[in-house]
Amino acid sequence: MSATPAPQPPSAASGPAAAARLVGAVLGLAALVVLMLGAFALPGVHGGPHEVPIGLTGPRAATEPLQERLDGDEWDVTLYEDAGALADAVEDREITGGLALAADGIDVYTATAGAPLAAGALTAMADSAAARQQAATVHDLAPFPEDDPRGSGFAAAGLPLIFGGILPAAVLSRVFPGRANVRLRLAGAVLFSLVAGAAATAVLQYATGSLAGDYWVSALGLGLGVAALSVAFVGLEALLGLGGPATGAAVMMLLGNPLSGLATGPHWLPPGWAALGQLLPPGAAGSLLRANAFFDGTGAAEPSLVLAAWVVFGLVLGFAAHLRRPAAARPPARR
Repeated sequence: MSATPAPQPPSAASGPAAAARLVGAVLGLAALVVLMLGAFALPGVHGGPHEVPIGLTGPRAATEPLQERLDGDEWDVTLYEDAGALADAVEDREITGGLALAADGIDVYTATAGAPLAAGALTAMADSAAARQQAATVHDLAPFPEDDPRGSGFAAAGLPLIFGGILPAAVLSRVFPGRANVRLRLAGAVLFSLVAGAAATAVLQYATGSLAGDYWVSALGLGLGVAALSVAFVGLEALLGLGGPATGAAVMMLLGNPLSGLATGPHWLPPGWAALGQLLPPGAAGSLLRANAFFDGTGAAEPSLVLAAWVVFGLVLGFAAHLRRPAAARPPARR
């Protein structure tokens, strides 16, 4: 019997075609790096006040000239009858803050947990005016907790939220593969979202002290945020394969995270980009968590609807994949 020749390892790719593929891969990776740099750097470089809603109250002789000077592309100024009405507007999230002008000083009303950079800008504006004529007193109506006064833990929640959405699509598709298990994967994503929301809220509220408010309300809201990502990614994987969640993860990383406004508040981003960020799950989840943790649910309706729409989107994709029969199972066409 003749000996069977040992299999030879495949030869390395060579020639013009291989060189073209190599160049294409290198250029594509370089473009991805540039895209990531732009997505993360541009919002910071071009960030600043963009039609930030603020309020003024005090003598007309003082407030009307200041309103004319401030009202424009950076600030959207509304006049209020007195300091009480202005403070109520801040707590109801109609405005991000305001100034109450009086003969003996300036009262600054802010909501740092709602708009950290706007609060800082208002305080600096009041300090500048006070240095010329009178004292400024700051009233922070919605501060971050004492254990995390700068809101560092809250601002850092974006990337873990995105990765928390990616994990179920990656893991459940391997543990329960195939079209027959799509519904099981969707149920697993929902269950994971509830558990992850409760666990993440516990860390932010009790370990780092970054959240206030009712724990269970915040946990359910954050669970909805995780579900918006995880269910959508599972649905994309079921219908399109691994390319679906990979594309979705790239969009959330490159657009959803830098445009979420978690660290700055959405008003510090250019208007169009800010609106887009609030329509993506990271931005909507951050806004919902901000509303529940610091404003007793004021402003929670809109981000809740956005997140619910993403959950429905994922469920529709998943059930469409479940109902789609493979080509081999289809009955032959009648002649």
